[in-house]
Amino acid sequence: MSLLDLAPVVPVVVIDDVETAVPMARALVEGGLPVIEVTLRTAGALEAISRIAAEVPDAVIGAGTIRTSSDISASVEAGAKFLVSPGTTPSLVDALLASGVPFLPGAATASEVMALAERGIGELKFFPAEAAGGLPYLKSLAGPLPDVRFCPTGGIRLETARDYLALPNVGCVGGTWLTPADALAAGDWERVRKLAAEAAALR
Repeated sequence: MSLLDLAPVVPVVVIDDVETAVPMARALVEGGLPVIEVTLRTAGALEAISRIAAEVPDAVIGAGTIRTSSDISASVEAGAKFLVSPGTTPSLVDALLASGVPFLPGAATASEVMALAERGIGELKFFPAEAAGGLPYLKSLAGPLPDVRFCPTGGIRLETARDYLALPNVGCVGGTWLTPADALAAGDWERVRKLAAEAAALR
């Protein structure tokens, strides 16, 4: 099955405290969202991925903010089951293709989408979704590029996610609203679970 079809929403998570990683992942999975992207924006991100991979077997854990080949190797070694990049370069695409795991390379323009499609890549991250044109832009891409599917991420909220998911070229959306920083800091896993359940009900 495609990565885009596993869940309607992929939580995009920034982990500041590694100790929150496992209970957060369990809450998301219990709420119905097993696919989790941990961004490589903090010092503990790789350890967080490793702990979730080892302790939350029902989670499909991935690494986001992939920018270099070393990011790829470190993430896969930590246990990441998929990779997500904010954008793409030819060398990064080569490394992603060689990684052996599913990936969603970032694209924001028709030319970037076409360049990735030329490499045989038909499932992409559309980022930054809202800033790059949002719903109207993705609708426009569906005409000339009907064989490409997206996971739009960036500025999407629960209130707008359903509209994105209604587009024929959108498989899922990425969102940061599912793991609010104050909920993680307070260990409010019930809140995270409820937010996940609301998002899981979108499909």
